[in-house]
Amino acid sequence: MLSRNLKNVLVVSVGFLFLFMAAGGLQNLQSSLNAEEGMGVASLSIIYASIIISSMFLPPIMIKNLGCKWTVVAGMGCYVSYSLGNLYPGWYTLMPTSVILGLGGAPLWSAKCTYLTISGNTQAAAQGKRAPDVINQYFGIFFFIFQSSGVWGNLMSSLIFGQDTKIAEIPEEQLRTCGVTECGLVVQSNGTTPRPAQEVVQTLLGCYIGAGVLAMLIVAVFLDDIDRDRASRFREKREPFCKTFLATFRLLKDRRLLLVVPLTMYSGFEQSFLSGEYTKNYVTCALGIHYIGFVMMCFGATNSISSFLFGRLARYTGRAALMCLAAATNLSCIITFLLWKPDPKQLHVFFLLAALWGMADAVWQTQTNALYGILFPRDKEAAFANYRMWESLGFVISFAYSSFLCLEYKLYIMLGVLVLAAVTYPIVESRTVSSCSRSAASGSPPLGLVAFF
Repeated sequence: MLSRNLKNVLVVSVGFLFLFMAAGGLQNLQSSLNAEEGMGVASLSIIYASIIISSMFLPPIMIKNLGCKWTVVAGMGCYVSYSLGNLYPGWYTLMPTSVILGLGGAPLWSAKCTYLTISGNTQAAAQGKRAPDVINQYFGIFFFIFQSSGVWGNLMSSLIFGQDTKIAEIPEEQLRTCGVTECGLVVQSNGTTPRPAQEVVQTLLGCYIGAGVLAMLIVAVFLDDIDRDRASRFREKREPFCKTFLATFRLLKDRRLLLVVPLTMYSGFEQSFLSGEYTKNYVTCALGIHYIGFVMMCFGATNSISSFLFGRLARYTGRAALMCLAAATNLSCIITFLLWKPDPKQLHVFFLLAALWGMADAVWQTQTNALYGILFPRDKEAAFANYRMWESLGFVISFAYSSFLCLEYKLYIMLGVLVLAAVTYPIVESRTVSSCSRSAASGSPPLGLVAFF
């Protein structure tokens, strides 16, 4: 028999699976599908800029008034609106729906993280286990199911786009512009591949919209409203608006949060690179847009399996060892991106790089989310709002310079952020270990301070 808390974790996970079959697949296609005048990348930048603004005030207000469950449902509705905007893409349809998605994104993710943390703490108390271990396990289960959305959503796009045979023709002159090129101060465009027929695109978007609506129904019907009483008490007491509004910023007084900001921003940089730069400058440029789905399926499958394994492995190895593994993996991939010239004959390399990136991303997602829940147990809403805000800032910066900088410079910037995170994260980990050592009575071994490189 499943415990009530585990059942709720599974419901949340399946809801996000269906939602991001659409949202994730659509985001991976934006830089190639809506390449004209950089409209796709601009919409992604608007999304994450809106998430930053939303993170500043909306998550604590919505979660405390509506509770986690209905905040998740409302946020999912904002994501569905973006799929609707892509039916007839243009500046007047994509930009407003990008803003709507961004405003709903921060409450959605903050509510999910808060819900999993509450469930983990409740289950740990009931079973007499360490709360961090159960929280890590729940985040591992969530990301195992959630990250598999990359498999199904991208499989859908590749199968549907594969019906259009014109997009498979890659001219030789285009191959010479793929990957890192000598562009100097002039950014060369790789967006010369033909766009799939509009009927094919609308078929895919219809499937994506249906998946998003199904996600809302799953959560609305099957998820328990575990913090309903707390939300009711909050509405009755009605704390001053200014206090709730500033909850996200008050947490910035905590030095631990400031030290974990580079790590959080790097998560945004590495995800945006994969969905914006790798899909366009490597996959679409050398193989064609119909291959994005297959390559990202490899990323999603590896990410999903690794998330499940790392969520369980963390109790034995500690977070620091996993973070070290992820950093070393990303470092090797970045060096490869700088040196490798994409070649359709080296098909396995495209999939291998996506798989390695997926393994590293699994660590960033599971362990960083769990770290926020462990560091700030009394300010979960504000903590996860900060997580989404700083991660989104990484997305915004990355997408903002996408049309202005050479790929080589983008890789160096991402590498610099990774090195900065390697300096600040161990300080946070050492303080966490010291705190655990003072309070732990379970006899579990300390996590240990492990350097990134």
